[in-house]
Parts: sequence; C-alpha cells; structure tokens
Amino acid sequence: MGIRNIRKDDDEILRKRSKEVDIIDDKVRELIKDMMDTMHKFDGLGLAAPQIGILKRIIVIDLYDDGPCFALINPVLEKAKGKQIVGEGCLSFPTTFGQVERPEEVVVTGLDEYGKKTTIKATGLLAQALCHEIDHLNGIVFIDKILPGTLEIVTPEEKK
Repeated sequence: MGIRNIRKDDDEILRKRSKEVDIIDDKVRELIKDMMDTMHKFDGLGLAAPQIGILKRIIVIDLYDDGPCFALINPVLEKAKGKQIVGEGCLSFPTTFGQVERPEEVVVTGLDEYGKKTTIKATGLLAQALCHEIDHLNGIVFIDKILPGTLEIVTPEEKK
C-alpha cells in the first residue's frame, strides 16, 4: 500500500498541464495502485496524478457502490452533451465546496493499465468525476468553475 501526499491549495503543480504516458509498464501500474490506495485512504471518488505531484495523464475513479473502479491513461473527452449543476469538492481543496456546471453525458477514450484502448460512456456522477479529473490533467481546478454565490468553506471541525 503506497499512500502518497496530496498536493493542496496553491501548489503550483496543480496548475500545470500533464504529459502523455508513452510507455505503460509495471512502474505505471504501481503508480496507479498507489493512486487508488491514496484515493481510498482519503475517501475520494477520483484522483489525478498531478494531485500527488506527478505530471502524467493518469486518473483513477471509484464510485464505490454507485459504479465502477478503474484507471484511465491519457484520457480524452471526445463528446459532451447536456448540463448538470452539481455540488463538488476535491481532495486538493479539502475545505472548499461549491456548485459547478458539468456535462450530463460524456464519452471519454483512453487506455487501461495494460494499454488496451477503452471507451467510457458516462452520465451523472461518473460524467462529473471524469470531467473533474481530466480538468486536473489540464491544470484546471474545480475552484475555477464554482458558480457565483455557491462557494462554501468548511473548517476541518465542521467537516466531521
């Protein structure tokens, strides 16, 4: 179990664009396992490699009882349709919450941890999570998208 430190708030790496993964090997698969372990340790629904300080285009998502658990390498948002206003938070901004606008439906392509091409058609929460994590790969964080008047800062005591 490799728990990594999560980069937070004003860490400049969160604003940088990640590089494509050229070779998928055991080192990448170990990174994915560490990302999964870290995401689960902090009760996240998703995690992008830049959030643990690695500028590679890798995301992991686990919707627990509401959907799949998977990794996606070099994900590309191919199609987006509709819109949903959703409450969002982020492991990199643990006390910040707000409403954001995300697509209701998306089609995302990428590679699995063995290099096999994967297409994911998603709606609702999974579409939201995919867009949130892909934004991280492009140096975009959810606080940039919080709708006016919906920002909420919660102290660690209130969060419990």
